[in-house]
Amino acid sequence: LHYPLRRQRQMCIRDRFEFEDLPWFPNLIRKCMTRLIVVMHRLLGTRERLTDLLRDVLKKTGEHRIVDLCSGSGGPMLYAFEKLRQEAGFEKLQLTLTDLYPNETLAQEINAKGDAQLSYLAKPVDATAVGAEQKGLRTMVSSFHHMPPHLAKGILKSAQESQAPICIFEISDNSFPIWLNFIAIPINFVMCLFVTPLARPMTWQQIVFTYPIPIIPIAFAWDGAISNARTYTLKDMDELLADLKMDSTYKWEKGMIKASKAKMLYLVGHPV
Repeated sequence: LHYPLRRQRQMCIRDRFEFEDLPWFPNLIRKCMTRLIVVMHRLLGTRERLTDLLRDVLKKTGEHRIVDLCSGSGGPMLYAFEKLRQEAGFEKLQLTLTDLYPNETLAQEINAKGDAQLSYLAKPVDATAVGAEQKGLRTMVSSFHHMPPHLAKGILKSAQESQAPICIFEISDNSFPIWLNFIAIPINFVMCLFVTPLARPMTWQQIVFTYPIPIIPIAFAWDGAISNARTYTLKDMDELLADLKMDSTYKWEKGMIKASKAKMLYLVGHPV
């Protein structure tokens, strides 16, 4: 893809790594970080915005199953799912959580409940290669930015060719100057120290690797700053979709959700 000037200036940041994406990064620390992400979604009001968006998409598509990709510790999806299935018309809603690096503890906890409508696949699922058996609305919550352009485009193309609805949701609009993302690193570090007591379940690893040995705050601070800089803007989404063949049976919609604490972006594709 050939990006406009703003994206070209960001390429140096897009090429930077995020700790959570690295295969060698300890899964123990990764799980602690994804618990913090759940807390941040709660504080930013993401859960309510996601619930509203999913309600609209599910009504448009008529789907009653959600296949969540890159789920981690569930993010705001578990909240949205529980809220929706309490509403009329969504009583039979099903949710399957998946991840390339599954949270085994959460998967065991969810699957042990024996809830026929909720499950977490314990085996790795690559968001870029969703199997045909995973039917339903594909969702990616605050994870699409982890995909480099060629993979991001492939995910969109796969959904369209499979006539599978997809909903991408990001909690940043990437409108800040690039240099502000690096100033955010020390802010994110301090924030991690304050929000850690809200993480659930609280484990000794969460405490030890946050305060005496601050591995989690360092990784959390870096990943938070890089994530914002790597988020695809609405114009970037247009470029990702530009080369897809026009298909009268499939429709793409994108937009911004303005909340009191953040600006959130979405990209939705679904069969007409």
